[in-house]
This record gives sequence, C-alpha cells and structure tokens, in this order.
Amino acid sequence: MIGNKLALTGIALGAAALAFQPTTAQAEWPERPITVVIMYGAGGGTDTVIRTIVGEMTKSTGWKINVINKPGAVGGIATKYVAGKKADGYTLLGAANYNKYASVMGHTETRAWRDWQYMQAANSLGSWAVRPDSKFKSFKDIIAAAKANPGKISISTSGTGGLWHELAAVVAVSAGVTLKYIPYKGGKNATLAGLNGETMIAGGGVHEHIEHIRAGKLINIQQTGAKDIKLKNGTVLKSVGNHLPQIKSQLPFSGIYNLAMLRSVPKGIQAKLQKAFVAGVKSDAFSKIAKKKFFDVDIRLGSEADRRAAQVEVSTAATFAKLKIKNAKSPADLGLPTPENFSAWWSKNAPK
Repeated sequence: MIGNKLALTGIALGAAALAFQPTTAQAEWPERPITVVIMYGAGGGTDTVIRTIVGEMTKSTGWKINVINKPGAVGGIATKYVAGKKADGYTLLGAANYNKYASVMGHTETRAWRDWQYMQAANSLGSWAVRPDSKFKSFKDIIAAAKANPGKISISTSGTGGLWHELAAVVAVSAGVTLKYIPYKGGKNATLAGLNGETMIAGGGVHEHIEHIRAGKLINIQQTGAKDIKLKNGTVLKSVGNHLPQIKSQLPFSGIYNLAMLRSVPKGIQAKLQKAFVAGVKSDAFSKIAKKKFFDVDIRLGSEADRRAAQVEVSTAATFAKLKIKNAKSPADLGLPTPENFSAWWSKNAPK
C-alpha cells in the first residue's frame, strides 16, 4: 500500500514539474534548419541585405538558416508561400517595405500589421541613372523629353506597383510628366535593363546603381535622399529636391528592409528571432555594407514595427489611388484611412 502511495505521489510530482517546464518546442528551438524566403530576386538590394543579416544571425547563434528566392507579384508569391507554412518560426519572409505593395496590388489577402510580425533593419534611397551614351545628360533633359513625348520615355522598375515604380511615379507626377514604366523581377534586373539599353532610364536604388556609377557605366540623374551624396572621387549624386523644391519637405523617399514571421508564431520563438536579428543588424559586416551602399540603419520591432507597417501601407494606397495605378486597391477597399487620419485610426486598430 505504501509502495502504491509513493508511486502515485511520484507520478503527481512528475506531472506538476512538467506543467511548470517550458514547452520542448520553445525550449530547444530551433531543432532543425530555418528557411528564409526572399520576395525578390538574387543580387538585388533586398537579397543583399537579408542574406547579410541572416549570415550574421547564424554566426551569433550557431543556427542553420537556408535562404531561397521566390520573386514575383511584388512579393506576393513569397508571401503566399510563407503564409501557407506552419507558424513555428521555421519559415520566415525576407521582405522589403513591409510588403505593402503585395497588399495594395491585391496579390495577398494578408496584411503586414495584422497578420505578420515584422523586424525592420534599414532604409535605402531611390535612384534614376542613364548610360554615358544616353542623350539625357540631366534631370531637365528627361523632363523636357517626357513633356514632348508623354508616356514614351521608358524607365525600368522592380515590378508594377513596387517601390521603384512608386518612387518614379511620385517624382514624375511632381514634375508634371508621364513616363513609360517597364517592370522587371527585382531591382538588380531593373538596373541591368538600364545598363543594357532596354530602357532609357535605369530605375532602382542608389545601392543597386552605385558600383556601376563608380565604374562609369551609369550616370546618376537624381536620388531621393534629402541631401546630395558626394562620392570619394568627387562625383555628386544630386537630391531630387534640387530639381523639385515642392517635394523637398517630403524627402527622403526610401525603401525599407525587413524580416518577418507570422504573428501567430509563439512569443518565445519570436523573442529568440528578434534577439538574433538585432545582433545581425548591429554586426560589423552589416554596418560596412550599410555605409558602402548608403543604407540608413533603423531597427524597429514589435509595436513600433506594426505602426510603421500600417503607416506605409496607408501612404502607398493613397498615392496609388491618386496616380490611378492599374489594379491597385483603394484605401476604402483595404479599410484604410487617409494619411491625415492615420493616428486616430491606428489608436483603434493597432494589434493588441
């Protein structure tokens, strides 16, 4: 009888101990390799940033992290792929701009600030560049040609409804012209299109153009920073504010680099990923790339990232509606407020 009582007591104590232990999945996570799915093609700005951060994450943690690219639909293909996986932290989204374009263009039903938990690393600047043999030697040349030939002056973009499309359209509309936007899969391909003469202007980011500018293969026409950028060789990349004073107060126009997980991933796993992510962004390796590529390091996590995600989606939805971008959803379609009413709307809609 005593033996049975001891046995039962042992079972009870064991059960109690297990009840107070963290779940095995979170305590030992990760037990297998993690996969990061980048929404744009290899070699572009998003790919470079995410791969560098992920590489540093593996060094600081010892985790095995595989990286693959699934470009298309301005992030929609990669988003659907990751959204279809189990919310266990083993499949992450390597994103740009809080994936706002996939939502606004209707390529995904998920919303960055509602269904995902984003981690922001850095910002980048937009750029227009031309080949040295181009007939365009200045911003004024392009605007004059575009006014004389509406919709005929071509510029490459990283995809219809994507970042470089948006920034190019904002600049063009501010200048009172209409350009011909040619979509490519990612910033690297958009840059190559300009280099190869497929388009009259190479659209993209300063970081994607800079090495070609330094090599004399491209000439920068404008960049969307608030200030001019002076290279070591004396070359000056002029801010678009020099040409369009009316938008100077809105600068910089920039891209944003993120890593994201589904919001339903267990909080303990989210915390581990966030800690590793911050270490990756603060690493010497990423700092060197940020300086070389003119990235602005700007870490945002948790509720701060949620707010930024919603804010940029509101801004883009309003911009695309104003520009009448084909197939873009309006703010009303997305249940979003006007940019002016964002703060009041967010106070009621922020994730709890």
